[in-house]
Amino acid sequence: MFVRAAMSPTFPLLIFLAFLAVALMLRSGLMRQDTTQIEQNLQNEARALADNLEREFAIHTRGIGRMASRMAIEENFDETRWREDARNYLDDFGVYQAIEWIDRNYIIRWLEPVTNNQEVIGYNVAFNDTRREALERAAATGQYDLSSIIDLRQGGKGMVIYHPVGTGEENNGFIAGVFRMETLAEQLLTSRMLEQFQVVITYGEDSVYQLNASADVTPGFGHTLAVDLPNLDWQLTLRPSQSWVTAQRSSWPNVTFISLLLMGVLTSLTTLLVQLILRRNQALLKTRQDLEQEIDQRKAIQVDLERLESTDTLTGLANRRFFMEDLAHTLNIADRQMRQVALVMMDLDRFQMLNDSLGHQFGDELLIKVSERLNELSNERILVAYSGGDEFMVCQQQVDDLDDVIHLLGQIKHCFHEPFEVQGEKHSITATMGVAVYPQSGLDADTLLRNADIALYRAKDQGRNMYQFYTEGMQDKEVMRLELDKDLSHALANDEFILYYQPQLDLTTGKINNVEALIRWQHPRRGLLAPGEFIPLAEESGRINDIGRWVVRAACKQLAKWKGTPYRNIRIAVNLSGLELDDDDLVGDIQAALKAEQVPPSSLEVELTEEIFIQNIEHNLNQLSRLRKLGVHLAIDDFGVGYSSLAYLRDFPVDMLKIDRSFITHVTRRHDDAVITRAVINLAHNLGIQVVAEGVETQEQLNFLRHHSCNLAQGFLISRPIPPEDLERALEEGLLFTGVTASS
Repeated sequence: MFVRAAMSPTFPLLIFLAFLAVALMLRSGLMRQDTTQIEQNLQNEARALADNLEREFAIHTRGIGRMASRMAIEENFDETRWREDARNYLDDFGVYQAIEWIDRNYIIRWLEPVTNNQEVIGYNVAFNDTRREALERAAATGQYDLSSIIDLRQGGKGMVIYHPVGTGEENNGFIAGVFRMETLAEQLLTSRMLEQFQVVITYGEDSVYQLNASADVTPGFGHTLAVDLPNLDWQLTLRPSQSWVTAQRSSWPNVTFISLLLMGVLTSLTTLLVQLILRRNQALLKTRQDLEQEIDQRKAIQVDLERLESTDTLTGLANRRFFMEDLAHTLNIADRQMRQVALVMMDLDRFQMLNDSLGHQFGDELLIKVSERLNELSNERILVAYSGGDEFMVCQQQVDDLDDVIHLLGQIKHCFHEPFEVQGEKHSITATMGVAVYPQSGLDADTLLRNADIALYRAKDQGRNMYQFYTEGMQDKEVMRLELDKDLSHALANDEFILYYQPQLDLTTGKINNVEALIRWQHPRRGLLAPGEFIPLAEESGRINDIGRWVVRAACKQLAKWKGTPYRNIRIAVNLSGLELDDDDLVGDIQAALKAEQVPPSSLEVELTEEIFIQNIEHNLNQLSRLRKLGVHLAIDDFGVGYSSLAYLRDFPVDMLKIDRSFITHVTRRHDDAVITRAVINLAHNLGIQVVAEGVETQEQLNFLRHHSCNLAQGFLISRPIPPEDLERALEEGLLFTGVTASS
């Protein structure tokens, strides 16, 4: 029966019609699949185009920000420099209609290019309350502001990016980048897009801009999506050209159709279809792999960009933000593994002095040299970062015991063993360090950093080129110090300071004609405080000048009280700090105090330490000469422990040398101290200068000084510093030690 059917003339036709029907059905399905794939590719092209628009726009925004940052931080950024910078941006990016500098009053002052843009110079960009509030907010926060689509003064539609130059009180206006809508769209789109697609940008409700309007687009194909740009409501529509759709079309539907007809065998057709499906799946798999590889590459690029953002541009070390983020991560791991972590805060000794005297370029080069040596310590367990100024931070992970930290501190100190060669000269630099160890010194990054900073402060109090671990109680001491500093700001207003006086014995006459005024603070809660407890705070906070002026006025008032009394011939010596000597108003203030109390200038003596004398010789010589001309006596305190030099003794108008107590303490037992003391006395007398010996506490010391013709002696043997009323009573009743009996 079947053989007959096969032999039937209609059988080949039936077979052909059957295969034709199957082929047509398969071809139709493949065409639909092909169309779906083309639409998917079109969506991918549209998404890629939108991403490119967003990314390029971000690049231009950061470019305007960099120009604003340079104008904020660079000195001598004049109009010529600004215009050169602006022209470089115009040439590099090619998308700006103009670049403007807008002053703090929102007036356009500088503009590039000037051609075709002259009429906007002097224009107020804060033309309504909304724009003014947006610009004020940008200046306060440091974030850029983007206008909506506006009518440009130059003509046409566009938008403007305003980036503040500095933040808050430091704001110096804005750098503005002006875009035309047409230019922005054309510049940000690739040439391939313009050749193969018709691009329609819709913004606002009725605004439409069309690129490649004459393209031979394929009906039925198009994809629309929103573009994520700040303050811009853009819709992007992509319509492919005939050539692009043709290139995307697969030839497999027709090949399959023809193959089915030629093969004539259902089995062959099935085999061919299987092969086609496998090949199609392989192509899709490869496309997916390529896409995943591209995603991985973009992630790697993003990691590199983040690494650049985490690095200090000057030193090449990790910056403070990255260091703190890494420290927090390290502490989380240490908590799970029950390990210790050490944080070292480091401050370069004498850096500020070198930076101020030799220039900021020298300071930057020195920081780079120090960073290079410190970076040699970096490994998988040690992270070195630059905190700013002259401070560095080091994090040591996986600390097993304290010896590991001490070993690291030794390595850090070794980095400063050899001098640093900067600008052709060698400079020896040391560092002071504060150390905080997790978990003993803090359980989080901020606490650990704060306690390391407290330890650093304590180390600096004890001297240079040393380190200090944070211990319990340091924070309490720091709080007490801050409270004392706060109270110091009210001490003058509340009249809490008093003067004590320590007599100086004339070794020739056995009389008291000189006293040294020593300040005390009668604190309302802590009682009587010695100068060492608050004078360093006053110098650090800048209040020392006010306190110094108070001391001079108080001494003059005391001299005025002694007029017409048995103590009228007493001279009072007051101490001045280096900061006070730097004050150009010093001489005028002293003269005013003397005049106000109507006391002779010869009744006042000014004491400065030897180190202060030579810090700024030219300026100090001028100041001291003015004081000497006024009639005030001048004395050098702590002579012999600093930079003793015959040169400045010859040049400065000095009346008195005070031998430091470190020489007097062992003057009767140590030969070297005796030789130095005799030499200072002879040197001073040969120059016509009187000598005071400080720290006299024994009769033997007093006899030695009298025997070698020292003029005056001061110390606990004679009297401790006492209030003025006690001094008057002691002088009246003869209670002060004079040594007359013992030496007779």
